[in-house]
Amino acid sequence: MRKITEDAIRAFRNRQEFKRGNTEVRVFGHLCQLRLHGNVIAEDKDGELWITSAGWESNTTKERLNGLPTVSIHQKDYQWYLNGNVWDGEWILI
Repeated sequence: MRKITEDAIRAFRNRQEFKRGNTEVRVFGHLCQLRLHGNVIAEDKDGELWITSAGWESNTTKERLNGLPTVSIHQKDYQWYLNGNVWDGEWILI
């Protein structure tokens, strides 16, 4: 895992603002967002973890999301799998 991912995920889990390169964490009271290129790819809403590919099934999106606890995304034949199940990248509660 890249250092930027480790640092961003640490900030996200601790609900701390973070910005480096194309990755940022924003905190709005009870809502914490992980963003990549300005697109929200994960949200912590009152302790619930929601994720999405935001329409970008890139290696960087996959790497950032894989940094989150209980998230395991892999790809086979252009299809993404989340925790072993086919996933279309739409918002899902983890």
